Amino acid sequence: MSRNYKFKNPEGLYFVSFAVVEWIEVFTRLEYKEILLDSLRYCQQNKGMEIFAWCIMTNHVHLIFRSVNEQKPELLLGDFKRFTSNALVKTIKENPKESRKEWLLERFKLAASQSCNVKHYQFWRHDNKPIELWSNKVIDEKINYIHNNPVDEALVSYPEEYIYSSAKDYRGEKGILENVIVVM
Repeated sequence: MSRNYKFKNPEGLYFVSFAVVEWIEVFTRLEYKEILLDSLRYCQQNKGMEIFAWCIMTNHVHLIFRSVNEQKPELLLGDFKRFTSNALVKTIKENPKESRKEWLLERFKLAASQSCNVKHYQFWRHDNKPIELWSNKVIDEKINYIHNNPVDEALVSYPEEYIYSSAKDYRGEKGILENVIVVM
């Protein structure tokens, strides 16, 4: 990983994107998206994660956040990814409606076998590409990028129509994730 993609400032505001291994479209099912939302809520309430913008796509997540506790942002994000990885794999294993169960678990197992620090299943790719947001212009660019991602993928016509993002919050409406810090 490049030195340009490191968490350097523990108090910084960061844009991160992280994807499912092989960019597999897992978040097509509501129960999988709910695991991410519940985990984001937990991090907000218990781990000092301030969320400024977010979006769950079918195979990746975008997030602008800051850690306000003593915990370093990379450790906070690592905890989030570790927990959601385990919870998602467990839910996939136990989901009787998951038609791709064997294939998904095989892909996650293969990814783990190619990683030196994962034992059984690797759900998330290791790269997060954190970018510290240091100016209002850069913050606005990243927020617009996050909110327009579902439009660019032809999932919706307008950003605020996509409920799995903070776009509604930025339109002055209530989104599904509470306590999003809106910056204008």
